[in-house]
Amino acid sequence: MTFYPNDRIALFIDGANLYSAAKGLNFDIDYKKLLEEFRKRGVLVRAYYYTAIIEDQEYSPLRPLVDWLDYNGFTMVTKAAKRHTDYATGVTRTKGNMDIEIAVDMMEIAGHVDHIVLFSGDGDFRRLVEAVQRRGVRVTVVSTVRSQPPMASDDLRRQADTFVDLHDLANLIGRPTRPVSERRHADEREPDAV
Repeated sequence: MTFYPNDRIALFIDGANLYSAAKGLNFDIDYKKLLEEFRKRGVLVRAYYYTAIIEDQEYSPLRPLVDWLDYNGFTMVTKAAKRHTDYATGVTRTKGNMDIEIAVDMMEIAGHVDHIVLFSGDGDFRRLVEAVQRRGVRVTVVSTVRSQPPMASDDLRRQADTFVDLHDLANLIGRPTRPVSERRHADEREPDAV
């Protein structure tokens, strides 16, 4: 990743996508280390974290993570996740797509930063990255092609100024995966980003 000391940087973290990529690589993200790492690389203007929360649950296992991030330097963008049941199969899925929220916020901040780091491999963001680049902003995409299946869209990787495989950041922003019985609530599963 090429950063310059005076770069004004904004991080855009698609929570469900980053969670899935890290799990595919068998490590957990240490969000405190993540912030520290990017503060070293320039002037961190904003670190956005996007996630959908299941509102009809008495307790959301994602709530402690959301609260911790909110109190520790992240700008939280949340919305209610939607539950859909396929009546033919009886399978219920939770969806919490945050693409529009990410796109709006990225376009709004583009005039105030030099470098955007997008933590997502979602190919739907290719046109967004292209639009931000036309405004003179460099874009780094962080995801992985080392998981099975790969989490990063080829189109998005090609559009980005720089692609960084999350695997290469694991020693900087990760912590080893612990057995499920030892995990704190902050490690709970994100809703699907579909």
